[in-house]
Order: sequence, then structure tokens, then C-alpha cells
Amino acid sequence: MTHLLLDLPPLSAAHFASIEDRVARLLSTRQDVVIMQGEALLPLEGAIRATAGPGTTALNVITGPYGQTFGDWLRDCGATVIDLTVPFHTAVTAEQVRAAFAEHPEIDFVSLVHAEAATGNTNPVAEIGEVVRAHGALFYLDAVASIGAEPVLPDAWGVDLCVIGAQKAMGGPAGVSAVSVSERAWARMAANPRAPRRSYLSLLDWKERWIDGGRKALLHAPAQLEMLALEACVERIEAAGPAAVMARHASAAAATRAGAVALGGGLEPYVRDAADAAPVATTLRAPSGTVASELVARALAADPALPLAAGGGALAKEMIRVNHYGPEAMPGAVRASLAALGAALGEQGLDVDTEGALRAAEAAWR
Repeated sequence: MTHLLLDLPPLSAAHFASIEDRVARLLSTRQDVVIMQGEALLPLEGAIRATAGPGTTALNVITGPYGQTFGDWLRDCGATVIDLTVPFHTAVTAEQVRAAFAEHPEIDFVSLVHAEAATGNTNPVAEIGEVVRAHGALFYLDAVASIGAEPVLPDAWGVDLCVIGAQKAMGGPAGVSAVSVSERAWARMAANPRAPRRSYLSLLDWKERWIDGGRKALLHAPAQLEMLALEACVERIEAAGPAAVMARHASAAAATRAGAVALGGGLEPYVRDAADAAPVATTLRAPSGTVASELVARALAADPALPLAAGGGALAKEMIRVNHYGPEAMPGAVRASLAALGAALGEQGLDVDTEGALRAAEAAWR
């Protein structure tokens, strides 16, 4: 049998390179961009293992679970790790980073998550980037959740390693990801004897065999369908305009937050300050006496397609996450999520105002 997704001609090196170029334009970067053939954990781990080692002193900012993971990888590499942990209901500040540098001037590497979809916060990367640049440390950024939902500008912000994935706000595939790499980062890798080589984790393999070779021969057969899906995803963002896509996510976040407050029943935003809340997803604190995972299960029982999830791990008891990203960053998804949460809370005997929540959400949509 034949199928549109089968029996395709191999993806050429030129086509692969053209997709990289489009991703670079999306990031407004002149740095090298490498599209890696795996979910974003691949370049996230690969970039740390390529640039960190026993001589590294890393400031690892923790505003959610991914920051904790990065600290583990850094320690595995032999780096000395200084964790800067802030409550998950807020964001880190540039002043906190500056204070860490003052206390530990030996810091030469900074790892940060831009937006934590798991906790619903977003960090002020532009301000932090100025501090990191002044100190001279290498700056590693996880922008997987933020790309498409808010600006991601590695060159303007002084980011040396910026990792993105398409599966959230971009509305694309999870099977490929990308990282922009500065000249400083490439030099750090080349000087690191522990940097992976001849490995699926290796960025240096891509540099030496792909970029330095003029992007004429791929290292291995690419994930063709995922690459084509990534290309289609970027084309869609280009057609709509990145500003319009980001505005849609900001509207979804504002509407969800306003609707949750108006819903009542003890439901409230998990991230206390709206300025710290990520446009990619809104987290809510379950009312006292309820269990977030049980409320989400009730809501999903009525409509399994809703973009709702409980928090991970210990947060499953208290956190509800509304994943209004990609195709779910629309008024209908926000309204349906609020209505379902209102019904679940009502079943618990809590006093809610679902109609008021829907009116508040509509008024907040920008």
C-alpha cells in the first residue's frame, strides 16, 4: 500500500540545512544552529556534557524540576555546582544572580530554564543575561517551553547555548530539537577533554563533520518525518507572524488566570505575581481540602481532550496545570478547561461561579 508519509525520497543535506536556517531566523540568531535528531533532552544533556567538567564552577538556577536535572548532569560531569533555588511560585531575579557572582566569583557557567511549563513560571532572561555577560560566564538556556510563547533572543541576551523544542508553544513535533551555539561555547567544547565525541550526545561531531564541512554531508540518516513536521511548524509560525503566535499565548495565559480567580471555590494562581507567570501554561493551586490530581481526573473524565494535567511528583497534590500552548492557545480551550474545573470543584461541594469565570476569561483575552 502507499501512504503520503511513506516511500518519501531521502531528506537531502541541503534541505536539512535550509530547515536549520529557518530555525535560526526564528531565534534571530547569527550563531550556528544544530538540529539534533531526538527530543530536547538530547541537546540539553549534550550541551552540558560538552562544556562542563572538573574545572567548571556552575551556577545552576532552580525554578522547577528541569533546573534540578541540570544540576545532576553538571555534578555527573565533575563540575562544582552552586544551586540558586527560588520558590516555584516565583521567578529568579537578576539581583539574585549578581549576588551569587559576588559570593562565588569563580563561577564560569550559568544554567537557567527560561519558562518552566511544569511550574508555570518564567524568568527574566534579558536582565539576567546582562549580569552573566558582565561576569563573563558561559550562559546555557533551556527555552524549550518558551519558544513560540514569548521572545527568545539568544544573541541579544548573550546566551551561548540555547536549546529549543517544537512540541509545546510551536505546536510541532517532539522528535527533533535544536540548539544555537556561540563561538565561545564551541571553544569551550573543543578545550574540554571530556566532551562527548563519536556519540549521539556529541555536538562536536556536528561541528566538525557537518558545519565545518559546509553542511554537505549528514552524520546519519535524519528523522525525516519529524524534520518535515518541524519545517511545516516553522512555516506556519512564519505565515501567522511570530508576534501574533506569542500574543495568542499571552492572551490564553491572561484569560486562564482571570477566569480561575473569578471561578472561586478556593482555586487560585500558583504563580503569585502575574509578571512571573509563563505564557505557555498556567498553574493553579487546588483549594484546601482537595487533591489536584483527583480534580484533574474528574475534569478529564468528562472530556479527555482538555489540556489539563496535575503537577508532577509531590506537586500532584496541590497543582493543576492548564497547558494552553500550540493549538490549545485558543479561547475555546480556555473556556472548556475553566468549565470542567468548575464542574469538578462543584462536585466537591465548593461554591463556584462558572459563568463569572467565563466572562472574566473573555474580558481578559487581549
